[in-house]
Amino acid sequence: MSGAKEKKRAKKMRNQPASVTFPAEPGPFPGGGSRACPPPGDVRSEQQYQQQKFPNQSSGPSYRKDQYFPKGQNRGGRGRGRGGWQGGRQSVSEEIPKYITVSTFAQARAAEINAMLKAVTQKSSNSLVFQTLPRHMRRRAMSHNIKRLPRRLQEIARKEAEKTVHQKKEQSKTKCRKARRRHINLVAEFNRRQRKNIWLETHIWHAKRFHMVKKWGYCLGDSPTEKSYRACYRAMTKHCLLQDLSYYCCLELTGKENELLKQLARICSIDTGLTFEEAYCLSGRFEGSLNLYRADHYPEGMLGPVTFIWKPKDESENRQLWIWMHPALKQDILRELKAIFQCSEPEEIYIPEPVTSVQGEKQMDVVLSLGKKRKKEDKEGEKAVPVKKIIGDGTRDPFQSYSWISQTTGIVISDRSMEILRYRLIGPLSHSVLTETLKAASLQTEMADSDTERNNWWVENCKDSEKVSLHQRQSAIFELLEGMSSPSEMSPGTILGLTVGDPRVNLPKKKTKAMPDFEKYQDNDKVRQLYLEGVPVDCAHSFIWDQDICKNVTENKISEQDLNHMRAQLLVPGSHLDLGPSESKIPILLVQQPGKMAGEDRPGWGSGWDIYLPKGWGMAFWIPFIYRGVRVGGLQEALKHSEYKRTPHTPNDFPDCQAGMTFAKELEMSLLEKFKRRPPAKRANYVKLGTLSPFICPWGQLTKNWEERMKASGEFVHPSSPQPKCCATEGNSLSGPEAEVVRETSPETDEVEETMEITSSEGVPKKDDVTGTQDFGERDETMISDFIVLRNEKILMQVSAWCYPTAGKDRRIRLISRLGQKEMTKEVFLPILMSYPRSLVWVNLSLLRKGNPELHAMICIPTEDDLLHLSKDKLFCGPQEPKHCDTFKHKVQKLKEEKKRKKKKDNTKALESDPVSIPDKETIEEHEDLILGFWSDALPDVTSHCSRTLLGYATRGDFSLAAGCGEALGFVSLTGLLYMLHKQPADKKGLVLLRTPASLQYRFARLNIEV
Repeated sequence: MSGAKEKKRAKKMRNQPASVTFPAEPGPFPGGGSRACPPPGDVRSEQQYQQQKFPNQSSGPSYRKDQYFPKGQNRGGRGRGRGGWQGGRQSVSEEIPKYITVSTFAQARAAEINAMLKAVTQKSSNSLVFQTLPRHMRRRAMSHNIKRLPRRLQEIARKEAEKTVHQKKEQSKTKCRKARRRHINLVAEFNRRQRKNIWLETHIWHAKRFHMVKKWGYCLGDSPTEKSYRACYRAMTKHCLLQDLSYYCCLELTGKENELLKQLARICSIDTGLTFEEAYCLSGRFEGSLNLYRADHYPEGMLGPVTFIWKPKDESENRQLWIWMHPALKQDILRELKAIFQCSEPEEIYIPEPVTSVQGEKQMDVVLSLGKKRKKEDKEGEKAVPVKKIIGDGTRDPFQSYSWISQTTGIVISDRSMEILRYRLIGPLSHSVLTETLKAASLQTEMADSDTERNNWWVENCKDSEKVSLHQRQSAIFELLEGMSSPSEMSPGTILGLTVGDPRVNLPKKKTKAMPDFEKYQDNDKVRQLYLEGVPVDCAHSFIWDQDICKNVTENKISEQDLNHMRAQLLVPGSHLDLGPSESKIPILLVQQPGKMAGEDRPGWGSGWDIYLPKGWGMAFWIPFIYRGVRVGGLQEALKHSEYKRTPHTPNDFPDCQAGMTFAKELEMSLLEKFKRRPPAKRANYVKLGTLSPFICPWGQLTKNWEERMKASGEFVHPSSPQPKCCATEGNSLSGPEAEVVRETSPETDEVEETMEITSSEGVPKKDDVTGTQDFGERDETMISDFIVLRNEKILMQVSAWCYPTAGKDRRIRLISRLGQKEMTKEVFLPILMSYPRSLVWVNLSLLRKGNPELHAMICIPTEDDLLHLSKDKLFCGPQEPKHCDTFKHKVQKLKEEKKRKKKKDNTKALESDPVSIPDKETIEEHEDLILGFWSDALPDVTSHCSRTLLGYATRGDFSLAAGCGEALGFVSLTGLLYMLHKQPADKKGLVLLRTPASLQYRFARLNIEV
């Protein structure tokens, strides 16, 4: 028997007891026994005998063949030796003992029998009972019918079947597809799937046509699955693009006007533009936008940008205010509003009541079972599943409060997220889409059906002559919108309230493209009056402000099934369906979006309308818009829209607020993981390219380094302020360390490479000016440094005038005098530097020549030689950055060799069956962040690391279809920008260099600040 078979047999027989054994060779004593041979049946003596005879073997039972039979004999008692066959009776008889002890012999045999029975009954494999039978006895029916098995195995098979039933998961009771596709089961399944990330009302429509992403607690459409990049731009420029912004959050403030304005003034500043006290916004006629800060912390403590709408004044002394914000900013702003208004106690606990098929069910049971499949027998005996009612923001717990009240001032803060739907129409023909899709509601003085509450609020309002007159004026203004060529002709933020009929009734037979009718309103004086005067204040009123009316409209909506049934009963198929008094009346709010307002090129581009609807009517308005030829966009299209408008996008371009910092960290981690997934040979070596931070913008480090440079140079010091202690020497200029090109031979390719080494003015290599080591996880401290984004409009207009290009002689001077700005002198810009030493400025850059800027591209200051070369050669696109030395390469190689050596050593120890040594934790922690081609140490001075001084970073960049060239948006240091503008010649103001993280090529770009 081979060694493997012997081990296998020993493993199977390890539970067997020690049996009576015989000596391998006959002894010299009579009877064939040995003196050391114990009497048969004595188990303890047998074990002692085995230890004496085989001292090298363990005390356990041995199962070698020659232990039971003498050499040359087989198990039958006869062996074939050299002399032929020999009789085995004599040898066997000689080995039989003369006497036995009956009690010990019976005990040994009983133990053997028990072991044998246990081995028979106990399974030693994972096979089932019917699989242990011989093949000729097996039948296919045995797997599911126990009675097909032999009777002796049926009990074991029954136990196995019970065991497998418990192990199997509970099977769904609605197996067939027809049952799964029933509406009631579909809604229950959809409710279960949106527990973590709430769906918009248009989710199903988007999920079939868009790439979906889960962000901010919602499941949103990112970009269309079809090729539509240029088509979406054409829609924004020539027709209409539709977006669902229902994921934006709305906070409603209710209270006395004076109390509201008093506290709201603490979280905004008039320096940044509008405030809540703006007269034309306070009347409710226009929508306003502003930036919120922590109370009394301006210009620090940025919370984020918001838009706000005041409800027009009515007979009540309380005012209502809607504040709309991005969902990433909601919690911070809500926390600050509750703090300034002292709204700590909830007003009430709102528990939604889902619609169930069983009447008389307890309310608590209904609330606890939201989103779960509850089976209950109805009258017909079928299984019924409760359907969850639309309860608004699905990310909110039903038992949590959504409204807070202040005991001192009586101000109420209500969270109306997902209670009001919001769609955005972008493009010059968005008003044509609105006028074709929506029709003003007809007047109604009597109820169509006394059993339902549908339109009862509208009947009551139609009995009031003043409200009827207001509705007629609103309808007339809405119809005049068709005679306008673009929404940008209206005043920015114009608000128009309206009550419309059911848009599903006006669906065209097939998809059409909404176009304006200019001839109809060509010589209309009312259109000209609307241009000049705008929408009156009273026409901004809408019933959507009343929560009871919105609830009535949502609950009494005609279902799609009933509407289709009415269409099927028409005498002429496809004709207009007239519902008469039964048609639903929906209050809406139209808000004009101004589009591009800053800058001189493309004014009004991207303008459109926002439409606010009650919840539950999302798809009823969405499909009619689609039938008017609009194109639908997602998050990426919204990003491009803001990029072409050159405005900051929330939360990407707000690095000084908490949501912007969180977004930057998540983006850094995703880019780093993507970088690690690529093979080392296919990665860009950012260390050699001179890119310190390719995946995140170290804004705090940038502003801190520029402030240190200013202090070290001593050039930009206010005359009244004392001279700083660390003044610069005569040889040390503000340009900082010099860049020296070093030629070294690459050990891999034996080619001479030009590398750059940063040296100080004395020629000694500059060491990193940092204390201690800092790993990758701690590098985000540089991002949370003390810096702000400059949003003071007066200062931005001044700096913007200094950045204007010089196209002709004295053009810039004439422009500055026309804008009323001052010339750039030290007396003018030094106070700005002292007030905002660590601040960033939002800029846009347009490339002069070819090139395509990318994310996190570096904005640098050109040298005098670069500008001189550009003036001589107009086709000169920019200089090149010399290659840098990779100081981390030998550390990475050393770590790689250590890992190989340790792996080899561990493998050797494993073969020698020695315990494997645990690797040193300190060594692992020291080198775990070393990545080939990535700067894994603490960041040095980012401004002077490369041959061109760093000014800022681009947060977005791409080829602009609107401008026809590469454009980038980003932030630059205010200190560095003023230094650059002060040093540049008059005809080269605003020229900078742009370099992408994975390239050595600099490209010239024009820097502008649009206010």
